[in-house]
Amino acid sequence: MAAEDESEDYFFREIEKNNGSVLRMYQCSKGDVGCVVWDAAIVLSKYLETQQFYNVESDASTWSAKNIIELGAGTGLVGLVAATLGAYVTVTDLEDLQHLLRLNIRKNQGLIRTGSITAKVLKWGENVEDFLPHPHYILMADCIYYEQSVVPLAETLKLLAGPETCIICCYEQRTVGVNPEMEKRFFELLLQDFQSEEVPLEKQDSEFSSPDIHLLHLRRKAI
Repeated sequence: MAAEDESEDYFFREIEKNNGSVLRMYQCSKGDVGCVVWDAAIVLSKYLETQQFYNVESDASTWSAKNIIELGAGTGLVGLVAATLGAYVTVTDLEDLQHLLRLNIRKNQGLIRTGSITAKVLKWGENVEDFLPHPHYILMADCIYYEQSVVPLAETLKLLAGPETCIICCYEQRTVGVNPEMEKRFFELLLQDFQSEEVPLEKQDSEFSSPDIHLLHLRRKAI
């Protein structure tokens, strides 16, 4: 282990995949909300592994060879799981989280066989040309957090998502402070252009799911 990873700036959490392999996710002892693994990220990661996305005949997952962008990736857990399932993943976040993303990619690279993962800076509300053509999937876990980011996040999703793109959004419903109003505002903006379908608990991982954590599939409305 490199000296930088042994410092008290980091601690790690092990996340076991369904095949028994273990992701070692480094987190920051100090920092903003993106520096730790949140429950919604685990719920979304485990959802990607559910049996409904595995084809026995082809011995491959739905995610194999799919282009995926993760927004607000933080530690990069969701994107890493997708990459281990064969997806071509770009995990995105702000500049100050790139070091953590790259650290986790480096530490878990050995679990990625046929997929790939790259970390890039993406500030919501800004130009997305470097992330086109439109991905097959956009993944996001607990991104509806700051009031000032609601409009830029909605705008970025509208720019990134093409007619065939599926956005999978996972978030923990919070009932205090400005959170309820913020969530309402975000989905009002998004549902102007997208239709939403909530994933029922029975289609999620039986152990890693919760009534307080919502999973949604969003697709562009037909014109």
